[in-house]
Amino acid sequence: MTTSSPEQGQEQEPGAARTEPTVQGHPQRWLILAVISLAQLTVVLDNTVLNVAIPSLTDELGAATSDIQWMINAYSLVQSGLLLTAGSAADRYGRKKMLTAGLALFGLGSLAAGLADSTGQLIAARAGMGVGGALLLTTTLAVVMQIFAPEEHAKAIGIWSAVSALGFACGPLIGGFMLDHFWWGAIFLINLPVVALGLVAVVTLVPESKNRQGDRPDLLGALLSTIGMAALVYAIISGPEHGWTSGRVLVTAAVAVGVLALFAYWESRVPYPMLDLSFFRNQRFTGAVAGLMLITFGMGGALFLLTQHLQFVLGYDPLRAGLATAPLAGTVVVLNFSGIAAKWLVKLGTPVAVMLSMVLMSAGLVAIATLTGTGYPGTLLGLLLIGVGCALGNPAMAHAIMSSIPPAKAGVGAGINGTLAEFGNGLGVAVLGAVLNSRFAALVPVAATSLPAALASADGAAERERVIGAFSSGLESSQLVG
Repeated sequence: MTTSSPEQGQEQEPGAARTEPTVQGHPQRWLILAVISLAQLTVVLDNTVLNVAIPSLTDELGAATSDIQWMINAYSLVQSGLLLTAGSAADRYGRKKMLTAGLALFGLGSLAAGLADSTGQLIAARAGMGVGGALLLTTTLAVVMQIFAPEEHAKAIGIWSAVSALGFACGPLIGGFMLDHFWWGAIFLINLPVVALGLVAVVTLVPESKNRQGDRPDLLGALLSTIGMAALVYAIISGPEHGWTSGRVLVTAAVAVGVLALFAYWESRVPYPMLDLSFFRNQRFTGAVAGLMLITFGMGGALFLLTQHLQFVLGYDPLRAGLATAPLAGTVVVLNFSGIAAKWLVKLGTPVAVMLSMVLMSAGLVAIATLTGTGYPGTLLGLLLIGVGCALGNPAMAHAIMSSIPPAKAGVGAGINGTLAEFGNGLGVAVLGAVLNSRFAALVPVAATSLPAALASADGAAERERVIGAFSSGLESSQLVG
């Protein structure tokens, strides 16, 4: 018989032993958090680790530019398209089961990617890793909500969020280190011992939990959400390359809008919806969702452009640029792992914490945009401000989303959180990249379509300096928009 109340979000399987979490939380909750955070770290790393391997893949596999794009995008495209479906499956069939399945699929995909000897095999393996990644990203956050008592949720989610920041920052650094010592396949095979450890720990430590209402699976809703989100993300990814008014982008965007509209209509009519649209009547939920999209839009695009600022304007090599951005992730990790950010959140309350985080991140982007004349010190100030803002705001919004919906729907809540983060980040990169390109094109010769092309056609040092100044101006504009 279940002893914990629904308010704690802890549902026991019928007949399960009393090792399930209580109001005090699961006795091994911090160890479980460490294990699932390690598993999540590999998923986040694989969003960025492949970028540094592009030259090696081009040489050893003979990959064309389109192949490289699909190697990178297949992972994020499949992952973002499946997040809602993965969260719903975790709620219905058991979060421990889906976490185990996600680890297994991610491990098998990593093995196939590491041993691939053609571009097609690597693209297929990356897509398989995306399926596992979707299951992992949703179930890890859902499990966190199950094993911790409500008063510990803020700190636990803060640590969960910090792992994501650490992964994005460390991806290029770890990838560069592996490529310096091993062949390109090693960047995938390094996932295998982590997956093996995670599987053992999940099987032995993580308690099972699921929605006991026994809703019928919403198969059509799952299909529509997957197609709609995948089409939307693909349109965003393709826009900068093919042009926002190209037939490919417009058709894909139209398909995305149509399918997602049909998804919303279906979910409002079906008696067992995958995504309960009544969630959006909750102001706390809607506010957190809006804040998450705004922050990921501004930060995703701005930080993507920051690496270009460091390399093209300040003249850093890729490794030094990666190290230069480390203070941002370091600030997030320190404030969240120490529990300082969680204490601020409790003291300030969610609305004030989110507002303060946005102010700090905006100030950081202004510092990066306007203090370029000071070199790296201005950038460092901006990174530290952004880091404090991220450490406070991202966990606050994730906690607001997860605590605004029934505990039985924790997987769907995690899916919503991940989907909106992916969408905001992709849209931010695309839109702020377009701001940069339009500003740059207005200041350099029309024939120059990129910074390398403009530099190659520059006549003399003065002309090259003018081109770099135009690019810096475009970066400033895009950071301010962010």
